[in-house]
Amino acid sequence: MGWWELNADTLARSRFVLSPLAETFASLKLLHSGQGAHPGEREWLRTHLPGYRALLAADPVTARLVRAGLGRDWIADFLTPTPRAGESFAAEVARVRAAGPAAARAHLRLSLAGPLPAVLDRDDLPERAAALLEWVWEETVRPYWERRRRVLEADVVARTAQVSRGGWVSVLDSLRPDRTRWLGDNRFQVNLHEYPPREISGAELVFVPVTPQRTGWVAWEERERYAVVYPCAGVLAGEGDRAAPASLDALLGPARAAVLALLGSPMSTTQLTAITGQGLGSVGRHLKVLREAGLVRRWRAGRSVLYARTAAGQVLVEAGTGPARAAAGKEPVPRVPDPGA
Repeated sequence: MGWWELNADTLARSRFVLSPLAETFASLKLLHSGQGAHPGEREWLRTHLPGYRALLAADPVTARLVRAGLGRDWIADFLTPTPRAGESFAAEVARVRAAGPAAARAHLRLSLAGPLPAVLDRDDLPERAAALLEWVWEETVRPYWERRRRVLEADVVARTAQVSRGGWVSVLDSLRPDRTRWLGDNRFQVNLHEYPPREISGAELVFVPVTPQRTGWVAWEERERYAVVYPCAGVLAGEGDRAAPASLDALLGPARAAVLALLGSPMSTTQLTAITGQGLGSVGRHLKVLREAGLVRRWRAGRSVLYARTAAGQVLVEAGTGPARAAAGKEPVPRVPDPGA
């Protein structure tokens, strides 16, 4: 397993950062795999995968660059510069374009774990990578960015609230449950690769959420800045699935039932608005009714107000979902049209 050693000061100064380029690269990985994690991602792939495949079919060098850069166990470092707070997509992708050709080839050899194919022994690899990321951003991410950004911001709110409830260990363990965890003795496991540990005490450490679900990676710049990119919470399923069981819809109304069904874990009004697609005023009214009925509670966490189901609300949801679980053999999955929603 790969792990980093960090002191308490480094962890105390760490923060969450949103990155349009990280979201774009995660979307590139999703396009490359062609396998959506839920109906929302599959709908997005049906819309954008044909154009992506046509683009690579017309440019075999870039197609080979993508396959080499994503590798099997390691991503070529020049493709994923470490995110910086407040940086625009244009500024981020400029750092990809500015990578040295020799460094890019070295990174590709590492991701391939072998020699570089002759077709990639060239100096325009950073330019080609930047141009591809610009296409993915403009065609497949930017049209959804405002909504995705709200979901990512809501994830950050939920994570910071989690710090107040369970401490940093609970957050680190939950970023990528199959890969990240706090090992104790100042050690943070970041992936499952057998690489030497890295001492990062004194460096800047950021956590970066993205909406595609089967992804995540780490990045660093020398020994000054480190990042853990992880799939955010609150990314739901597609149009064909219900946000709440029919019985709960009938009792509360579909919109209000959807809000209650989502509150199995604490969420802010902003998060609920982003995920449900309902207006801020509508969500506020639903929460007021649910609170007055004793089905949800609220509390303040820093600058945010969070909501979650009460015991009574939990009983009501479980009573409604029980028949659905029995019939389908699984939990009902909330719906959303975009993989980032």
